[in-house]
Amino acid sequence: MPEPVENKTADALAEAETAAEQAQLPRRRDRRRGDDSDAWTGTMPIISSNQADQRPTAPSSSWAEAAAAADAPAKPQPAKPSNDPIRTPPAPEAAPAVPAQPTRSTRSASRAAALADAPVPDFISSPGLFVREQKPRPVGGFRGALYKLTGGGLNLGPSARQREEDELARRISRQLQGSYNTAVLSLKGGIGKTSTTVGVGLTLAEFRGDPPCAIDANPDSGDLVERALGEGIYQQQSPRTITDLLKNIESVDSLTALARYMHHAGRLHLIAGEQDPEVSDSLTAEEYLRIRKLISAYYSVALIDCGTGVTHNAMSGILQSADNLIIAAGYAVSGAKRARSTLHWLASHGYEDLARNAVVVITDKDEVSTRVDKDAIEEHLSGICRQLIAVPHDRGVADGDLVTLDVLRPETRRAYREIAAAIVDGYV
Repeated sequence: MPEPVENKTADALAEAETAAEQAQLPRRRDRRRGDDSDAWTGTMPIISSNQADQRPTAPSSSWAEAAAAADAPAKPQPAKPSNDPIRTPPAPEAAPAVPAQPTRSTRSASRAAALADAPVPDFISSPGLFVREQKPRPVGGFRGALYKLTGGGLNLGPSARQREEDELARRISRQLQGSYNTAVLSLKGGIGKTSTTVGVGLTLAEFRGDPPCAIDANPDSGDLVERALGEGIYQQQSPRTITDLLKNIESVDSLTALARYMHHAGRLHLIAGEQDPEVSDSLTAEEYLRIRKLISAYYSVALIDCGTGVTHNAMSGILQSADNLIIAAGYAVSGAKRARSTLHWLASHGYEDLARNAVVVITDKDEVSTRVDKDAIEEHLSGICRQLIAVPHDRGVADGDLVTLDVLRPETRRAYREIAAAIVDGYV
């Protein structure tokens, strides 16, 4: 059946409109390319990987061709300047950093780096890094017995008394730079001057690495060597004296040559005083200074046993060269007064430093009665000297014979150690 005329006319008008639109498409596309418009052109654009660089592509006749063009690698194109400001999105706020926990390998590497940078110790400069400090060994008493009983397994360390003894030994044994001498004097005889010289000299010889020397400068036939060796042994030896040394002092140029004029009580070296009364008082200050100069070349510590009083011929030379003094005194009232008088005389005759730094030694030789206030005497004398030390009564000192440390009471030996430490304190 033939179509109606109206339908044919409508179809013809639709086809005419479609053809007109197809003719206008190229012209619209060209105009949009000219003004850089991004409006939809009816074709699928090629999208490159760089979103900032977008430009329209030529129209494609099908979706497959457009897809193939989109998959093809895009050539980089220079960005075109734009008048519009570039708006960049704000950066997201960074979360607070959480410190990473070091792993075992990281810690090992850090320790290895620290060890590499640290100075490498050696056994010579840093022996304490390789050897543990040994705990002091207790001697005597309950602590010492327990140490021996356990074979050293239980060491409680030294007691307070032993630590004090160790400190005394350290003070006595200190190394000295140079030669020093101490004069032992008093204004009264028989109060322990010579016994103190021998006891302190033997103590110095026991603790010091170098032997000390003791010189008998008593003009009244001193007995220093007899008290150190014993009367019988001294008589058996060649009785060389300080007078013999002075006669031949020019020929003494070594310790071996000097030893011919010395006597030895263990490690204590002694020079005997002159025993002839007609000659003993002839030692002058100049002669003593010559002896002192010779002794100082070979001994670091010397003790001088002076005579009674402070006005005999050699005394000015002795005081002139002395580094410190020991003032011998006793608990008898007369002995304490003379000790004070000795210090007063020294201070008033140009020896104030020696008096102020003197060590007063009170020897309880005669065991005075209880009527004598020993504490009052000690307090009175201690205020006018550097140190006061009391030597208790001991038969090994009071008998006036040989003085040896082995037979003395422990308290007496300790007193001599305190005196020895006190005079070495005055040297350093």
